[in-house]
Amino acid sequence: MLFPFVIRSVMLHYLGTQYLGLNGLFKSLLMFLNLAELGVGSAMVFSMYKPIAEDDTPAICALLRLYRTLYRIIGLAIAAVGLLIIPVLHILIRDDLPAGMNLYVLYLMNLGNTVLTYWLFAYKGSLLQAHQRRDMISKVSIAVRLTEYILKILILVFTRNYYLFLAVQLLCQIVTNVLTAVCASKMYPQYVPVGKLPKEKTRDIFRRVRDLFTSKLSATVFDSADTLVISAFMGLSALALYQNYYFIITALRMMLVIILNACMAGVGNKLVMESKESNYRDLEKISLLFCWLLGVSSSMLLCLYQPFMQIWMGEDNMLAIGFVFCFVVYYYSMGANKLLNMFKDSAGIWKMDRWRPLTAALVNLGLNLATVQWLGLYGVLLSSVVSIVLVQIPWLFRNLFLEVFPRANRGRFVRLFCGLTAVALISCAASWFVCGLFSLNVWGSLILNAVMSFTVPNLCYFVFFGRNPLLRDSLAQIKRSILPKSGTKIDSMP
Repeated sequence: MLFPFVIRSVMLHYLGTQYLGLNGLFKSLLMFLNLAELGVGSAMVFSMYKPIAEDDTPAICALLRLYRTLYRIIGLAIAAVGLLIIPVLHILIRDDLPAGMNLYVLYLMNLGNTVLTYWLFAYKGSLLQAHQRRDMISKVSIAVRLTEYILKILILVFTRNYYLFLAVQLLCQIVTNVLTAVCASKMYPQYVPVGKLPKEKTRDIFRRVRDLFTSKLSATVFDSADTLVISAFMGLSALALYQNYYFIITALRMMLVIILNACMAGVGNKLVMESKESNYRDLEKISLLFCWLLGVSSSMLLCLYQPFMQIWMGEDNMLAIGFVFCFVVYYYSMGANKLLNMFKDSAGIWKMDRWRPLTAALVNLGLNLATVQWLGLYGVLLSSVVSIVLVQIPWLFRNLFLEVFPRANRGRFVRLFCGLTAVALISCAASWFVCGLFSLNVWGSLILNAVMSFTVPNLCYFVFFGRNPLLRDSLAQIKRSILPKSGTKIDSMP
């Protein structure tokens, strides 16, 4: 999280805002190409939960073989579609390219990075995910990315060669895939890609993949369409300013995703092993703790955004305060949506949920195109918020309580969820008011605002939920997980 901030700063200083915008454009464009993945990874990991619990080695090996074959096909599909995009690539860039840069060479280097992601042992990572050992994937990623970031910074400072910058990125992606595969093979040597699944099992997996496609489409539109619309209608410089702010909520979102990913396998296990009532109680506890974290981070984001941006990028690269409010609302709604999606993915109810993300994606894209011309960046941000708050979250409530949790408890959970959101709004408003009482220089404001925006929302949550039995149960469960009694096994529930 820290090094990308440094790299963006160095890139702005040595190359300029156009390179930042170009870098973001390629990432978003290649996310569209990743639609070819369809959701195979999620479906395969979900399919491994039961055979792992039953220690069914032949079934796991057959799943690995199928996974390997599918990812090879996906890599070829991405390469083919990526090459077909080349003739229309120039349409997506409103501004002129930086001097001396060949758009097509840069694009092919990024495309190669994406294709190799699937061709080089990608299927091995599913073993670590299904066994709740994402920590091993993280350790490999940290080691390789740290090296990559240092090399990129040195390249930017001493050579200012963007082609070499991308070449390092390509090489490190190869190393990450290979090392992850080596770790998986050492930890689980009994699993090799051999054997064949029964036809019914294979059909079941493909049905899940089909139902996951719309979720993949939605995520891609939310993460990529905004970038493409800004680049096409407003230019690379405007895109760079937008992405500087978006980059911060992306970093925070990465932390939230780490927490939710750590919960997913345990939640998925309990959903198939325990009653709906027991799982509903877990839903309440996880929602309270996660929304508390989301509310505090939203408060800190609101109060620290501008001082941090002034120090990081300078006043010339700052947006108006109105954009800060929009980004904070976007961040909170996105986090709440990811919480509910974690339970949906853990339960594997992709078939029932397949039309929700597609509808939200179309609403977001339609509003983007309709509002960017007269609202600019405000239109792009508000389009995303509207599609999450009015389409995604209500629809997820419906699906979860039709299939996963007791239907009678839906109203109770909606009240809890709305109450948590109301406390988040109160916390943000109180933090903003307290921080506004002081007038300091930029560094003084950053430090004081950090202290106030952390303290005030936690006090607000304690006032509203401190006596709630749900909080006591949640804290007790965390204590049991972190400090298990001697000789006992840690509960599978995160």
